[in-house]
Amino acid sequence: MTDKEQLNLLVEKYTALKHEIGKVIVGQDEAINSLLLSLFSGGHSLLLGVPGLAKTLMVNTLAKALGLSFSRIQFTPDLMPSDITGSEILDDSRNFKFVKGPVFSNIVLADEINRTPPKTQAALLEAMQEHTVTVGGNNYPLPSPFLVLATQNPIEQEGTYPLPEAQLDRFMFNIRLDYPSFNEEVEIVKQTTVDTHPQVNPILGANEILAFQQVIRRMPVPDNVVENAVKLVTHTRPNSEQQSTSSALTKYISWGAGPRASQYLIIGAKTHAALHGKFSPDHEDVAAVAVNVLRHRIVRNYYAEAEGISTDAIIKSLL
Repeated sequence: MTDKEQLNLLVEKYTALKHEIGKVIVGQDEAINSLLLSLFSGGHSLLLGVPGLAKTLMVNTLAKALGLSFSRIQFTPDLMPSDITGSEILDDSRNFKFVKGPVFSNIVLADEINRTPPKTQAALLEAMQEHTVTVGGNNYPLPSPFLVLATQNPIEQEGTYPLPEAQLDRFMFNIRLDYPSFNEEVEIVKQTTVDTHPQVNPILGANEILAFQQVIRRMPVPDNVVENAVKLVTHTRPNSEQQSTSSALTKYISWGAGPRASQYLIIGAKTHAALHGKFSPDHEDVAAVAVNVLRHRIVRNYYAEAEGISTDAIIKSLL
């Protein structure tokens, strides 16, 4: 099958996936689109939203629609790194045996990731970046594809531990979920207060997802689109070479996005283009993923907080 035929098939599968997820999840179209973007891009996502917006249900439904292995880790203050990665035990033969932890799944839901101390949060760093786990000096590969989807409650900060910048940077997207509209909430109540259980059918398998990820990587990107993405990222950095064109905005930023943001902008733009039937990304595709890519990579300073300037507003002004 040629790359063009694979990309056409991807659009069909993408539409079918959204239909299957829509059987369970009402609304939240932007969040679902972003989740599928991160899946086919091969990146991880952080889901930010108040309780009750179906973050966990959305990830669980996605796993069912993909026919992939799924595990949920409930992050709590007493969670240990070995509870995530696994540990070595002494078997009946008096030999050490490695028992795999819940991270050895295709899709890992890190529920309320900011409720556990940094030591335990760091257990995910190697898994997210290298797709391996090291225990007792031995290296264990994780299954492919591998996707970490972490949830976080933005309003309740008591008893939480802020994610280190190094870990935040490992997430490709920071996806914000909003309250449903009135009509959507009416439909949610109708669907969830009756004795029915929608059947979600698997649409894609692991090998198909990996093949789509590879064909997306092979998509050509015009040089001016790459330069546009890098220029957007450098605009977020105070005292950068590009500051003269964005000096009004950099006064609100204490720390800007790093090179990983430029990489994710391009791979995200490629995936966005592929899912919308295009064979090469353009500036619109970069803009479509920019807010989710940059939202957690820009650190606002005191002036921005005092004047009520949000990170999303800074990004949209830069665009």
